[in-house]
Amino acid sequence: MNTGKSLIWHIAVPLVTLVAASSSAQAAQVAITFDDLPLFGADAPPAEAEKISSNLLDGFKRHHWKVTGFVNEEQLEARRAERINLLRRWLDAGMDLGNHSYSHVSLTRTPVEAYIADVARGETVTKELLAQHGRTERWYRYPYLETGPTIAIRKTFEVWLAAHGYRVAPVTMENSDWEFAEPYDDALAHQDTAAANHIRSAYLAYTKSIVPWYTNAAKALLGRKPAFVFLLHASRLNAASVDALAAIFKANDLRPVSLAKAMRDFAYRIHDDYAGPDGDEWLTRWAMTLHKDLPYATLPKVPKDIARADARVEAATPDAQAPAVPQP
Repeated sequence: MNTGKSLIWHIAVPLVTLVAASSSAQAAQVAITFDDLPLFGADAPPAEAEKISSNLLDGFKRHHWKVTGFVNEEQLEARRAERINLLRRWLDAGMDLGNHSYSHVSLTRTPVEAYIADVARGETVTKELLAQHGRTERWYRYPYLETGPTIAIRKTFEVWLAAHGYRVAPVTMENSDWEFAEPYDDALAHQDTAAANHIRSAYLAYTKSIVPWYTNAAKALLGRKPAFVFLLHASRLNAASVDALAAIFKANDLRPVSLAKAMRDFAYRIHDDYAGPDGDEWLTRWAMTLHKDLPYATLPKVPKDIARADARVEAATPDAQAPAVPQP
């Protein structure tokens, strides 16, 4: 693992300070982030897309979440006016928006020059919408969490990010929601309410098991619970599950905060120069730096029937989005 100084947010700090620090600073906080805006999963006609967005945003308001949503502007090419209005609604509701590249491109499989061009294309509309609200675009979320297969490629892109005012939005907690979301969409498309309810129940049960795993793993790694950054997707499943997710956070003593506030936790200064094909979340990266192991043997697994259902949906629509889901 390269230990050279990174160019943006990988600031080396004494590891003993990080591990021995008091747990009082920003423990039991979680920044909630949503990827693949304006909509993840099967295509939705304007009325349904509006309903999904309303269910998400109304839930955020009920639970006082200050969410950052990461946009793939490729989605704006179809039904452009309606899709741009969905993003505008996020900002009107007090949420923030960031760049998730134009076409959800992989840095592992894409030449860095083409990757940079795709990311630059992905800020066109979002930056203008933020400016209309007196704000600037400042967050970037790597698709697949792939930060570069080599140090040279990683740092080339980081130089571009820094020059354009971006800071990386890491991920330190996630619940594999995308594996549940597409089978859920498929069940709704086939008007199979029983299957949809089963998938949602399995999703929430899995989330109830994975959240304490992350909090315990982080505490074992750092000697305290840091402020987490949770990755979710702007899906029908999450639109139907905001209240249940909020209850899970509360049960685990996780208080939602903004991404900017969570990133003040000094854990996010832990040195990270990982280079390779994998899209590792940041607890794994920190474990590499600290030369410690995470308790992967106890990591909850996505139920096998859900994984099989997700694979079936992916195989059925390899080159296109799944068909639209009929409105209930």
